[in-house]
Amino acid sequence: MKKLFKHKVLSETLTISLLSIVAVIVLFNPSQINANTALPMLTVYKSPTCGCCSKWVKHLESNGFVVEAKNLNNLDSIKREYGIEPQFQSCHTAKIGNYVVEGHVPAEDIKKMLAEKPDIHGLAVPGMPMGSPGMEGPRKDNYNVLAIKKGANPTVYNSH
Repeated sequence: MKKLFKHKVLSETLTISLLSIVAVIVLFNPSQINANTALPMLTVYKSPTCGCCSKWVKHLESNGFVVEAKNLNNLDSIKREYGIEPQFQSCHTAKIGNYVVEGHVPAEDIKKMLAEKPDIHGLAVPGMPMGSPGMEGPRKDNYNVLAIKKGANPTVYNSH
């Protein structure tokens, strides 16, 4: 009887220990912590009547960004102020930290840029490609996210 009791206590102790380890792993998952760390606020300058811009803002918010949307009737001065050349322009412009984000750049690429801290001016998706965040629809076009740097040719940061 004593031997059975010791075996049962040992078994219960081992089960509790294993459950505790699993709980610690689940609660303290480093990848979850990195994915959910506070992101800097992103300010988006957009037209008050542009539906795709509002959808892009929702895409960012659903991916953990805090977004301040500023509606402007004319974005030309913002694009000039932030150095967005005409060939990179789209319907909205954003600023996050020291970077600019032009157009329908996916949240994952913005997060990657913030984590890697490349020496660039920012990211751009020129135009309004179908299937990009905020431009969901009946088809999905292939498009590139460009890394733009003042005084240099753009490079492809990611392809979708």
